[in-house]
Amino acid sequence: MRSLFRPSDHETLRVRLGEVQPTAEGRWGRMSPHQAVCHLCDWFRGILGDRPISGDPPSMGVKILRFIAFTTPLPWPKGFRTAPEQDQERQGTAPTEFAADVADLDALMLRFVEQQGVGMTPHWRWGQMPAAMWGRYGYRHVDHHLRQFGA
Repeated sequence: MRSLFRPSDHETLRVRLGEVQPTAEGRWGRMSPHQAVCHLCDWFRGILGDRPISGDPPSMGVKILRFIAFTTPLPWPKGFRTAPEQDQERQGTAPTEFAADVADLDALMLRFVEQQGVGMTPHWRWGQMPAAMWGRYGYRHVDHHLRQFGA
């Protein structure tokens, strides 16, 4: 399974991130490419403890869904609800300059990789996870949004 903690998978995502165009049409959802970049930045900032995130401990049903989402190759559903702090139309960080925001995302991904799943802030929906699951989630989340814009 691909993981952001695997150097080759991390590098693949970095290359694909560089291919995202700010004018790209989304294949689904309402985010623009720039909003998706800022959404991912906010996600990493929350997980890394740089930005507060809300949430409750996950129920057993959520834990089962989390297991399926991060350990199977099934595609993620589109239009999944995101935390207000990570939604650029609500409380998320507003896009500024595209290249600068992409560079921020690249740096945040690197910080996430360097931590290798240790000391992560519990996710607002999924809660705390083992290190391997953080790596898998990081990969799948970034991949999901890159595919959204054809990268």
